[in-house]
Amino acid sequence: MLVAADKFKGSLTAVEVAERVTAGLRRVVPDLEVEALPVADGGDGTVAAAVAAGFERREVRVAGPLGDEVTAAFALREGTAVVEMAEASGLQRLPAGVFAPLTASTYGSGELLRAALDAGARTIVFGVGGSATTDGGAGMLSALGARFLDADGEPVPPGGGGLAELATADLSGLDPRLTEIAFILASDVDNPLTGPKGAPAVYGPQKGASPDDVAALDAALAHFAEVLQGPAGPEAAEYAAAPGAGAAGGIGYGALLLGAGFRPGIEVMLDVLGFAPALDGAELVITGEGSLDEQTLHGKAPAGVAAAARAAGKDVVAVCGRLALPPEALGRAGIRRAYPLTDAEPDVAKCIAEAGPILERVAERIAKDFLT
Repeated sequence: MLVAADKFKGSLTAVEVAERVTAGLRRVVPDLEVEALPVADGGDGTVAAAVAAGFERREVRVAGPLGDEVTAAFALREGTAVVEMAEASGLQRLPAGVFAPLTASTYGSGELLRAALDAGARTIVFGVGGSATTDGGAGMLSALGARFLDADGEPVPPGGGGLAELATADLSGLDPRLTEIAFILASDVDNPLTGPKGAPAVYGPQKGASPDDVAALDAALAHFAEVLQGPAGPEAAEYAAAPGAGAAGGIGYGALLLGAGFRPGIEVMLDVLGFAPALDGAELVITGEGSLDEQTLHGKAPAGVAAAARAAGKDVVAVCGRLALPPEALGRAGIRRAYPLTDAEPDVAKCIAEAGPILERVAERIAKDFLT
């Protein structure tokens, strides 16, 4: 039995999901062998999943999205670092109810990358998602040695809004170690930097951006990409239109400029976490996340787990807080059956507040359906 589930956001971490599922299964089959492999798709929880898989947790003080210092972590094992931009620049780093769509910066994410380089990383998996920022990765690039100046030769203000004042960009001071490593951009979104499907239009409102803010950010990021054609050449425009450039407020664009290769986050993480060898000994795979819905089918962790398991001829069932997919959609995704918490407890508020005990009851049901 392999439990490879993502977090139930706001209720349980991926590690806690695995623990609760295991406890419920063993109530029915006490001697059941269960391997837990918490997974993530590159967004928040990615470092925790790597640590659960045996990576070493490293902590460092970096700038949060508003410039205040925060303690952020990355994961390291045998020269491979897993860096999660949300650790430094995520929405969870903002005070409750506070948004800063025009001024939030990814500077701390650049500091995290630099810390991974200092720790000797030769491969960096850069998981992006859950950002508070829409600065095109300008803050991250600045932390790694780039300079972005206004017409007076002064640094532009932090955040995407400040890029409207950009006159010149200097990339000559970028950390040279970046050219010597394998750098992987891991994300579950493939949006371009700007336009109707770009970072400001699609994700800006989630970060507190008004319609006027969205328009200002879109224009500022387009200007940023135009100015960067000076030091970076025509590739700067090509990267802006590339899949993944718009990930996490455009930090994907900054990563592509640094030479990162874009891959779907869950694919990368399954490789890094050792999913294939864990799958070999499993007859049944349990995956899941808080909400199984249309988004799940577009690069989220359960879909990636199910696709890999199905390719290996394994049965897959899913646990979730809420189920919003019909059986035929689940079947196409490779999920034989889904078990939402709301089947065991119709009160949604109670499902959120008592997710752990309810998930154990759901796991008992899975054991009775598939293991006895």
